[in-house]
Amino acid sequence: MIRHLVLFKLNEGVERETPRVVAGVAAFRALDGQIPELKFWECEWNITDRPIAYDFAINSAVEDTDALKRYIEHPAHQAGVALWREFATWVIADYEF
Repeated sequence: MIRHLVLFKLNEGVERETPRVVAGVAAFRALDGQIPELKFWECEWNITDRPIAYDFAINSAVEDTDALKRYIEHPAHQAGVALWREFATWVIADYEF
């Protein structure tokens, strides 16, 4: 199994309640059950205000690297990513467990 972690940082001046952010969150939340490769899926806002903290997190799992590739290329995933590109930056970690 591969754990796929993504941490998002909203761009300066962008707030959680901004309509395009709300749409981006909705797009990612909708991926649960929509992409067969996802064996585990959760995403949520950070609850701390530490200066080094990111704002939003995705924690997911897929079977193997081929499944990860299919997930990344899935049209629903790509549509969500396109939204987030407008208002955030992110870091990713993928590891086997």
